Amino acid sequence: MFSKVDTSNISSISDLDEIILSWADIVDWSWSKHLKFINITKRSKSWWNNKCSQDLANYRVIKSVESWKTFSKTVKLSKREFFDLKIQEIANERHGPWELMNWVNKKKLPAIETIKHNGSSCLELNDLWQALHSSFNPAQFRSIDKSILNECNLFSPMTWLKFSEVEFSRTIINCKDSSAPGPDKMLLL
Repeated sequence: MFSKVDTSNISSISDLDEIILSWADIVDWSWSKHLKFINITKRSKSWWNNKCSQDLANYRVIKSVESWKTFSKTVKLSKREFFDLKIQEIANERHGPWELMNWVNKKKLPAIETIKHNGSSCLELNDLWQALHSSFNPAQFRSIDKSILNECNLFSPMTWLKFSEVEFSRTIINCKDSSAPGPDKMLLL
């Protein structure tokens, strides 16, 4: 419709005003043609239809359990038909499944905190490596005074029960492979 308005010869403000008025008439005609009058009530839902109104009126007259079940079933079917149609429209016309995301509640992202080590945030990969390395290998390059072992009470040596490679394999297979050792540095079975 807008393309039918001749805009090739605009030589004055009155010509421009005439074109703008033509466009305004097109918009007004289009608006009037596609306008839908809606009676807003407390049940004004886009899926609500005449069958819902009829079954609700029927329930209000009869007030039986059966008429309530009929009304509830009608509402459920009306919603199903309406939203199935909307999904089909979006899938066929707009070719964008992301259009459906407007119907889904926005999910909040989980709150995260940066890893801190020695009072500073680990924002670089090297800082993170140093924090993890120093936490899990704190004594790797420290000098050790072995004489302290002489002060420890000596216990009799423990004997290990012998086990086979098959027993070890069966046991280790039960260990979780998605967890890290706990404070005692042992994996949980």
